[in-house]
Amino acid sequence: MRWSHGIAVALAAALVAPAVSSAQDASKAVAGGGISAPGWMGKVDAREATGGAKIEDTKLVTMGPGLHVTTGPAAVYWNPANTASGNYTVTAKFTEREFMGLNDHAHPYGIFIGGNDMGTDNQSLLYCAAYGNGNFIVRGFGPAAFALNGGRQGQVSEAVNKAAAKGQPVTQEIALKVSADKIECLINGKVAGTFPKADVVAAGKLKSTDGIYGLRFGHNTDAHVAGFAMTKN
Repeated sequence: MRWSHGIAVALAAALVAPAVSSAQDASKAVAGGGISAPGWMGKVDAREATGGAKIEDTKLVTMGPGLHVTTGPAAVYWNPANTASGNYTVTAKFTEREFMGLNDHAHPYGIFIGGNDMGTDNQSLLYCAAYGNGNFIVRGFGPAAFALNGGRQGQVSEAVNKAAAKGQPVTQEIALKVSADKIECLINGKVAGTFPKADVVAAGKLKSTDGIYGLRFGHNTDAHVAGFAMTKN
C-alpha cells in the first residue's frame, strides 16, 4: 500500500509539472506600462489579447536618441509616419542589457516591415528578430501567423551574437532588406536568411512589402533600440 501511494504521488506531480512550467513563462504585465514615445502606438499579439493582455501591459519610452521597450505580452510597435516602399532597408540596433533578465529562456526582438491595416485584427507584417542565445526567426502575420524559418523558435545562425551568460549584455544589429525579388534578414552585418518575395507576398501572408515598418518584441523582454532608420536601396 505504501508503494502504491508513492506511485500515485509521483504521477500527480508529473501531471501538474507542465502547468507550473507554463505559468512560469506567462506574460508578466509591466508596472507603469504604456507608450509615452510621441507618435508611437502598439498592439499585443492576438493570442495575448485573448488572454486579456493589452498594450498598457508593456512599456515603450524614449531614452536618449533611441527607444526602450519592456514587455509584458508580445507586441509590435510603430509610428504611422514610418513607411517604406519599393526597394529599401530598415535597420536598428538592439541591446539587451541583461540577457534573460525577465524570463527563464531567450525571447526575441527585432524589426518588421510591410505593415498594413495596423492596429486592426487584420494587420499584416513580416519581422526578423534575434535571440541572445544565437537564434533568429523570420515570421509574419497575415493576419494568421506564418513562419519562414525554424518554426516558433527560429534557427541557429553564426550571424547572431550570443550573451556570455544570463544577466550579461548582448547587442544585435538587425536589418530587413527588400529587393525586387527577395527579402534578406541581416544580423550584425551578415545575411542570416534570404527569402523569395513570392513566398512572402501571397494569399494569407503579406499584402505587400510596401507599408509601415516598426519594432517587434517577444514577451517578457527588455531591450534598448538605437539607430532605427530606413534607407532606400
